[in-house]
Amino acid sequence: MDLIKQIEELNFALLQSFSNKQDQRWGALFWNEQQPNLYDANHAHVSEPPDHPEKVIDEVISFYEALNITPRFYLYNVESLTNFIALLKENDFQYEDFSQPIQLWNKELTRLPLNHDVTIEKVTSKNYHDALWVECQIKEFGGKAVREKAFETEFNDDRYTHYLLKYNGKPCSTACLFVHGDQGRVESVATIKEYRGKGLIGLILQHIQKEAQNQQLEKLWVHPINERVEKVYSRYGFNTILTLQTGHAFLDGKSIKGLQGR
Repeated sequence: MDLIKQIEELNFALLQSFSNKQDQRWGALFWNEQQPNLYDANHAHVSEPPDHPEKVIDEVISFYEALNITPRFYLYNVESLTNFIALLKENDFQYEDFSQPIQLWNKELTRLPLNHDVTIEKVTSKNYHDALWVECQIKEFGGKAVREKAFETEFNDDRYTHYLLKYNGKPCSTACLFVHGDQGRVESVATIKEYRGKGLIGLILQHIQKEAQNQQLEKLWVHPINERVEKVYSRYGFNTILTLQTGHAFLDGKSIKGLQGR
C-alpha cells in the first residue's frame, strides 16, 4: 500500500471513530447528528472531479440540510478540482484552501533532559476532568461545547489513549495517540497559554513515541495545523514527507481559519 493510501485509510478510520460514513460514487459523506458543529464529523469528502458536479452539490446540500447541519465539502487534490470549486462558489459556497503538511516519525526517540517538575499520566476516570479542562481552553479545538462531546467519544474508544502533562502538579498539556492496525497518529496536542515556551510539547511527544515503540507501531503520523506547528514537531523527529493541497467549502458559518484564529 502506498503512502497516500495509508494516510487516507488512517484518516478515514479516525473520522469514523466519531462519525458515520456513507460511500458515494463521487466520494463519501460523513455525519454525526449529535455533534453538528464538529466540522470533521460533518462533511462531504471529494478527491476526484465528479462526473455530474451539479447533482453532487444538490445531493450534499439536501443531505445535510435534512439533518439541520451546514453543508460543507472537504476537498483533496484541489489542483484537479478547479472547475468543481468554481461551481461551488457559483452555488454560494464560501471557500478556503490549505497546505496540509503530513509528518512521519523517523523512529528515533527524542532525547530530552529529565524535568522533575513534569509528570505525564494516562487519562483515566480520575484525571478525566483535568484533561478535559485543558482541551476546552484551546480555541483551535472548537470550544467547550464541541470538545466536551468529542473528548467523551474518544475516551470511550479503545483506539484512543489520552495523556495529561502536569507541571508542578498543575494540568497544562495534553495529547493523544490514535491507533489503527499498525499505524498511529498523534492528535489533540495542546498546552494552555501560560505554560507555552517551556518545551512541554516535546516531553509529551517523547512519551507518545515510547508508547509507539512499546506497541511496535510501524508508523507514527502527525498532521500539524500550520507551518509554525510543523516546525515544532520537526524538532522531535517528525519529518514532513509531503504537503497536501486541500480545500474547505461551506455554505454557512465560520471558516476553519477563523476558528483557528489565522
